[in-house]
Amino acid sequence: MGDSPDEPLSRAIRLVRGFLEHGRQPTQDEVEDAVNMVFGMLAGRGEQLDRAELLKEVETLVTVFQERSLGLSDPKGHEAWLQEAKVDRSWDFWERYRWFLEDVKKLPLSVVHRLDQTTDDVLGQLEDPRRQGPWRRRGLVIGQVQSGKTGQYIGLGAKAVDAGYQFIVVLAGIHNDLRSQTQLRIDEGLLGFNTQYQMRANEPGRMRAMGAGRMPLQGRKRLDIASPTNSREDGDFGRKAAATINFPLGRFPVVLVVKKHWRILEYLRNWAVDVQGTELADGGRIVQDIPLLVIDDEADNASINTVKDPDADPTKTNQAIRELLNSFEKSAYVGYTATPFANIYIDPDAEHEKAGEDLFPESFIRSLSPPSNYLGPERVFGLRVADDDEPDIAPLPLVRHVRDVESWLPLKHKASANAKGEPPASLREAVMAFVLACAARRARGQARVHNSMLVHVTRFTRVQGQVHEQVDDLLRHLRDVLRDRYGRGAELLAEFRQLWETDFEPTTDCFAADEALPLTWEKVEAELSDALKKIIVKSINGTSQDVLDYHEHRRIGLSVIAIGGQKLSRGLTLEGLTVSYYLRWANTYDSLLQMGRWFGYRPGFEDLCRLYTTTEVQAAYVEVTSAADELRREVEEMSTLGLTPREFGLKVRASSLGLMVTAANKMSNGKRVLLSYSGEGPETVIFDLGTQAVRHNLQSLEQLVRQLDALRAPEVDGRSGTVTWAGISPDHVAAFLAGYRADRMAQRVRPRLIADYIEQCARNGELGSWTVALVSSSQATSTLFVGGHEVGPVRRGALNDDFRSEGRYTIRRVLSPVDEQLGLDDRQVRAALEETKAEARLKERPKEPKEPSGVYLRRQRDPGQALLLLYPIIVAAEAGSETSTPTYLVGFQVSFPESERHVRTEYMANGIYLQEDIYPLDAGEDGE
Repeated sequence: MGDSPDEPLSRAIRLVRGFLEHGRQPTQDEVEDAVNMVFGMLAGRGEQLDRAELLKEVETLVTVFQERSLGLSDPKGHEAWLQEAKVDRSWDFWERYRWFLEDVKKLPLSVVHRLDQTTDDVLGQLEDPRRQGPWRRRGLVIGQVQSGKTGQYIGLGAKAVDAGYQFIVVLAGIHNDLRSQTQLRIDEGLLGFNTQYQMRANEPGRMRAMGAGRMPLQGRKRLDIASPTNSREDGDFGRKAAATINFPLGRFPVVLVVKKHWRILEYLRNWAVDVQGTELADGGRIVQDIPLLVIDDEADNASINTVKDPDADPTKTNQAIRELLNSFEKSAYVGYTATPFANIYIDPDAEHEKAGEDLFPESFIRSLSPPSNYLGPERVFGLRVADDDEPDIAPLPLVRHVRDVESWLPLKHKASANAKGEPPASLREAVMAFVLACAARRARGQARVHNSMLVHVTRFTRVQGQVHEQVDDLLRHLRDVLRDRYGRGAELLAEFRQLWETDFEPTTDCFAADEALPLTWEKVEAELSDALKKIIVKSINGTSQDVLDYHEHRRIGLSVIAIGGQKLSRGLTLEGLTVSYYLRWANTYDSLLQMGRWFGYRPGFEDLCRLYTTTEVQAAYVEVTSAADELRREVEEMSTLGLTPREFGLKVRASSLGLMVTAANKMSNGKRVLLSYSGEGPETVIFDLGTQAVRHNLQSLEQLVRQLDALRAPEVDGRSGTVTWAGISPDHVAAFLAGYRADRMAQRVRPRLIADYIEQCARNGELGSWTVALVSSSQATSTLFVGGHEVGPVRRGALNDDFRSEGRYTIRRVLSPVDEQLGLDDRQVRAALEETKAEARLKERPKEPKEPSGVYLRRQRDPGQALLLLYPIIVAAEAGSETSTPTYLVGFQVSFPESERHVRTEYMANGIYLQEDIYPLDAGEDGE
């Protein structure tokens, strides 16, 4: 955990990087040649290195891939400047930060390369700080939870300083610990010195250099920069901090990291205006000659104006941010968030007499793609990709279900509740899993690293205190028992071994060989006692004095079980987080995602991570993951059309589980609407296993097939057996869908609404001719007769292992993507493939698509033509059951062309979208 780049392995890695070409991913041969060259060179100097370790470290750095960011921008009032500035300005702060990321943080080559590009993308959307006259820019950068947004905006800050921005304010959350953590990251990456000991880099005496400040620069320059705030818990800005500043503004860059609190921002604005402001004719003051950059971390939290009346005074923090920006003649605002749901509902036309324009990202919106080694919501909970050629993302086997907490601490409880009796078995298992994870990391050579466990079961600090005591007692008990190697200790050791062999070993087997190192129990056992001794328990809340002092333990590593609630639910990073015990329910998309502290980067220990939670919470995360992914895809799609933020109506798919998109007071400018199935491909993925529903749907399918046979002769594929009818009336399709019995949980695909959409489109002269296909699998080992046609039923694996007891069968997808080409001619398929390839090139994906994606196939369809795919699905009989008869389900996918006249599906849309031709959702239809 040291931060010196001069260790032998680090030095060797740096030399290898020098031999590899930047800007593209090197081949395996190029990597091995470079490693051999450096290894031989250093061995000739007598330096001892493990070649295999060097090769593995380098491979880890070069195999990660990251797509380029995409976004919307508005060139109005903007003057391009960055390309020329690259030549006429020195970029020293950025260069030493880049060096720090490569040599100390050991980020993969492609990640640093992309960081360079994405920070240029954002900086280029701001104004040249040397540009004369008044100007304003406001933008939003969308990342993912724990995906590296802080590192991204530190890179932006470094480049902004190099370009000439002299006053940078970072708004870092609403709690002291998050502000302190962010200041520490700024100290490390941008300032280059420890703000607890000095305020300015070039103060007289010895500089307390840290992080990027230790990186050598050409000519051994000492970069001058200052920060009136520091990384102590009480290091925020205020009257006291302002009184201690003994340097002028405007001669060198000044960076402040402050909490998002209106009073702090008011102190800051008054100080800046008093020190540097120029008096205006109306008696006010404005800072004219110092360009301001405000970086708003977690821009959806506290920054949003939650006052519904547009003519009323905005909320205090929102107003304070706006007034700070307006107090500088030249200002830029960049919001960063992983959950932009609240930001998209900001009224773009809102303007207050005193506070000025609101924080709508009028200048640009950019979406950052995380690197391929990011452990994000899609990899934890899975993602069904419906509108691209990308494969669906199957969830990693990291979630463990909790079903035994109600007698200990009910999921819904009040502040007066008590944690009764012994901790539940699931919590005990989670703590033991954490001990095993710590021991396994030690066995893999990761001994001096941070290890964290999150326990988030209540928002009440008093109850958190009880949980702290119980977990601490449990940990002490495990230590005491394990010391007795021949009595109870042997039983506990056997329990640890069983958990390792039945849980950890099978999970590790699911990971690629280069991502996880299999371990024998003997190696883990040897580290168990030392790992257990190192673990401590801390309460992280507003009443506790405990702090997560990772920096103070950076050389030996901190192993901690963090008990908390709200303070652990946004922004705060838990270093080396492996095990999470999370039972909190949140009512909104953004709160759920932000509480997911388990997302992030887990190099060399992804397979050791665990999330203990309820099935209900898991279902909510699956839904919000899909909604967030759809929103990001919309931003990326609109960017290819060259739209501005003001021209792009943003919408978020409504929840089927009763979740809100964001807090109601942040959605006053949003409205529930029904939007179109235009260009969409709805498909069934949740099936009711009840006997009546299964029988009804099979009978409906049989009836439809006989009706189609009576209309015209079908074509039968000689290889697969798929039966296809062309030129079918929409009446037959709509009638089948209207009568289809869907599972009550299948809120995302509602056959009745789809049927209504078809009927209304038909009345408007669209969807008049259908291709209907009864899909048959050539791989089937049995056959099924449907309306006289012998077909091979398809197999679709269940996501829910206990589907029979649940009475519900859930799958990832029913569609085989190639089937969606039915009904299109060769020219249309080729055109869709070319569009798919063009998108892949735009996103700089490493592999060229071989097949067209569904979204582009649907764009090729004429508005009068559509496709209905019918899938007989076989569910094998349960082993040991009295009957050997399998269950046959009926699934479908509808491939809709883009409509020119009709729209209907439920979303929460922002004001811009509401200007378009849509139908508001009737209150009565949703029971409101």
